[in-house]
Amino acid sequence: MKEETELIKQKLKDLARRCYQKNTYMFSDFLTLNQQAVFHSLKKEISYVDFSLWGGVPGCERQMVRFGSLEQLGFLEDFPISCITVKPLQRKFSEDLTHRDFLGALMNLGIDRCVIGDIILREGVGYMICQDKIADYIADSLDRVRHTSVTCSVEKEMPSQAEPQLKEEILVVSAPRCDSIVAKAYQMSRNQSLLLFQSRKIFVNGQQYENNSGMLNVKDVVSVRGHGKFIYSGILQETKKGRFRVKIEKYV
Repeated sequence: MKEETELIKQKLKDLARRCYQKNTYMFSDFLTLNQQAVFHSLKKEISYVDFSLWGGVPGCERQMVRFGSLEQLGFLEDFPISCITVKPLQRKFSEDLTHRDFLGALMNLGIDRCVIGDIILREGVGYMICQDKIADYIADSLDRVRHTSVTCSVEKEMPSQAEPQLKEEILVVSAPRCDSIVAKAYQMSRNQSLLLFQSRKIFVNGQQYENNSGMLNVKDVVSVRGHGKFIYSGILQETKKGRFRVKIEKYV
């Protein structure tokens, strides 16, 4: 694990250095939440270069780092990201496909996971975010997901169906602490939520978050590995019994 972390650090620092020296944009692969946490730990070391993160659509878990900016380089370059829309050839004969099915189909093509971003499912259709360089190959090669025959199309502009869908929820918690809100949001005990913090499975705005008693800020995006993600919208009111009504928006 330590060796992998050091390797990621070196790759990211090298991209930052090349951007600065060559006066051109440099892009990372799609980073997991853990890898993004590693990136955030490097901010002081690479403060000499501008950067931004993007995953194709708002709220993506896997994101790419772009080193460079319009202000720094004098020109703008888009993230090299495409979306592949994967539809069953015959919807009525389609299986109930899962995220794992789509990912497995890509792995069977011999594709590295790092060039694939989020995979979004909407009503039996898959939207695979990927790097531009691999998009045509996937579209030409992918003709089956599990036992379902599919057709693929490459789109540079993200389809509206791939945009995040949010469900508003009102929670009543004993205290507006991160662990209380996570526990209530995913119907678990406080001890269970504490284990998630201790296992480093909680991320706030892409950064690892270990302070279970910490207070969230409005618009913070909280990712809970293995459970989901939500946007914290703040405290609505304090009840007569001293509890708090808070609002979140869950990604669905």
